[in-house]
Amino acid sequence: MSKAKLELTVQQSESWPGLPTKRDIRRWILASLLEDANVTVRLIDEDEGRELNRYFRDRNKATNVLTFPYGETTPLSADIALCVPVIRGEAKKQNKTFHDHFAHLCVHATLHFQDFSHEEDAEREIMEGMEIDILEKMGIPNPYEQDFESNAT
Repeated sequence: MSKAKLELTVQQSESWPGLPTKRDIRRWILASLLEDANVTVRLIDEDEGRELNRYFRDRNKATNVLTFPYGETTPLSADIALCVPVIRGEAKKQNKTFHDHFAHLCVHATLHFQDFSHEEDAEREIMEGMEIDILEKMGIPNPYEQDFESNAT
């Protein structure tokens, strides 16, 4: 996207094997940024994912990613919660690599905290098109080529 600057913190609720590195996460977020941002990425388990999703979205199940933007600040500021077990399960079910699916969700969340949405068809076309382009530039296949049910937020 642009030459935006990123202040990144990565936290994890537990240690999982095969996680993307902080460098990977930084690259995926930077590729999606239109302006400078301070971002905290928290890698969570299903219990924390369910708790956050229930509290903020009134849904009693863990979801793959939740994005928490903090208003119109300069630089942008947001938290991203990525549920590692849900992402692993979805990747396996969708015949994707964990790495590629994780990258997609980082891009997806980053676009969300920059006010992109997929609620309406026209918005979805724009956002998905951006995701596809960003991922393609990093050598990651189109995440929407397969038919699957996503609960990305």
